[in-house]
Amino acid sequence: MSLERTLTVRVERISRQTPEILAFELTHPWGRALPGYEAGAHIDVHMPGGFSRQYSLARAPSGAGSYMIGVKREHASRGGSASMHERVREGDLIAISAPRNTFPLRAEARRHLLLAGGIGMTPLLAMAQALAARGADFTLCVFARSEEHLAFAEALHAPALAPHLKLHLDQGDASQRIDLHALLAERTPDTHLYVCGPGGFMQAVREAAAHWPEDALHTEYFAAPTGTAAATTGLPFTLKLARRGIEVPVAADQTAVDALHEVGIDIPVSCQQGLCGTCVVEGDGEGAEHRDFCLTGTERRTKVALCCSRAKGLDLVLQL
Repeated sequence: MSLERTLTVRVERISRQTPEILAFELTHPWGRALPGYEAGAHIDVHMPGGFSRQYSLARAPSGAGSYMIGVKREHASRGGSASMHERVREGDLIAISAPRNTFPLRAEARRHLLLAGGIGMTPLLAMAQALAARGADFTLCVFARSEEHLAFAEALHAPALAPHLKLHLDQGDASQRIDLHALLAERTPDTHLYVCGPGGFMQAVREAAAHWPEDALHTEYFAAPTGTAAATTGLPFTLKLARRGIEVPVAADQTAVDALHEVGIDIPVSCQQGLCGTCVVEGDGEGAEHRDFCLTGTERRTKVALCCSRAKGLDLVLQL
């Protein structure tokens, strides 16, 4: 697997947000500024045990003095969240990637509706803070189990965000719960919807917003939704590399990224589930069978996520 250049950071502070969520503040070991980013960005975190996971930056950029991430301890963890909770301590040095953003705020939007489920609030919290700082029109809806399970509560209730916050607590007053279908029944012009959370929450929002224009709905997934096609299943096809003038065969049980790596063409990858956008390249998107969850409908016309997508037919042209 190809990895992007890594940065070494110090775990400056660890704070418990809920019984399951810890916040990690990361700084440069020598006090220097970290690379800048825009709200919605995420980083890869390389942790003890050889694990690598993507975490959204949970605070609006402000000089990039530090990064903040939230990590939920998953009961069915494959090792990543367990490593962060059990093996990482304040003062430790860990490796991360520079921030990447496949979930940005849209400049063309006049109004922003942010829907956060559980730990999915992290990128949306950063977005809300950035929007508040520039006086934008937005609403942040946060769905949590209870007050005890509400992460970053202090930031949510800060004076700048409180007037824009709608809080849905499963164990709270029924009158304050948010009805997704009612909330999304009508879309005002130039409103864009941003969603992040667990799979069931994402599906519920997608169903309630099925009538919204595709390019007005922006999502970030933790993992590929269950039941989606595996990246390595399908018919064999050929990659036509327009800039190099060569063809690369892709076997039925092989990804496009793996086929390119075999012939010495380096394509950076990270999540390998079509979530993070690291492997996206320019190409004939209309000839691709898209299996990603990071590109919009418009972007899919001219871009392809190579870790998971395949050709609709016998070949796929890439600008490589």
